Amino acid sequence: MDFVEIGGLRIAYRQEGQGRPVVFLHGILDDSRSWYPQFDGLSSNFIVIAWDAPGCGESSDPPEEGFGSAEFADCLASLIIELSIAPAAIVGVSWGGALALEVYNRHPELVSSLVLADTYAGWKGSLPQEVVAERLASCIRESAMPPEDFIPGWIPGLFSDAAPQSIRDQTIKIMSEFHPVGYRVMVQAFANLDLRPVLPTIHIPTLLIWGEEDRRSPLSIGQRMSDSIPEARLVVIPHAGHASNVEQPKAFNAAICEFLLEHPRE
Repeated sequence: MDFVEIGGLRIAYRQEGQGRPVVFLHGILDDSRSWYPQFDGLSSNFIVIAWDAPGCGESSDPPEEGFGSAEFADCLASLIIELSIAPAAIVGVSWGGALALEVYNRHPELVSSLVLADTYAGWKGSLPQEVVAERLASCIRESAMPPEDFIPGWIPGLFSDAAPQSIRDQTIKIMSEFHPVGYRVMVQAFANLDLRPVLPTIHIPTLLIWGEEDRRSPLSIGQRMSDSIPEARLVVIPHAGHASNVEQPKAFNAAICEFLLEHPRE
């Protein structure tokens, strides 16, 4: 791991490979370790960079008040500038995909292309109000619980029924090391986020990747997002759930590699 200080926070990140820089943004309850299949599969062609968002992994916890989607996006923008990799391709899954949209919204000059996987235009921008309220309340409750009491319950929503137990176990291990403060801050920022107005303004190459069996962010959400983003391409991965990058890494990596090679960095 490498570390930089941004706005008084210690931010951890992993970097491997050579070539064009690609920044990977993980989901809620995850950290940069969730991108190991992409480090393995893509670092021979690209510089693969994955951060631990504030409140995750080896990064510092953000303030519990006054730290929302804008602050997460500005923190990532500062990391991109610190590493001198702008404009960079940004890949985000779930919460990380919404963050990628917010970074584009606030700092479009730093983003050369977007890959949005199994994600949302914010919970508020993609889910019914009652579902958002239920998810938020559930996550806040879970943040005060021991991981063994709730993390296993997340797994059926992340993978297809056919996902190997080894993948499930590794995901449980990563998620069980969550930060309670970071969890609360992330879900509250996500719940209040509605980025639907941003989608038609995206005028850089954009790829959407969706697990065909995603239960948390169903394919219908991906189809609506694809229809709203000019010239976006949607790739559906069979036999994959919400964590499609982990469950079907070969197909996920192939889609990214093909997309980025078609759209060289400008």
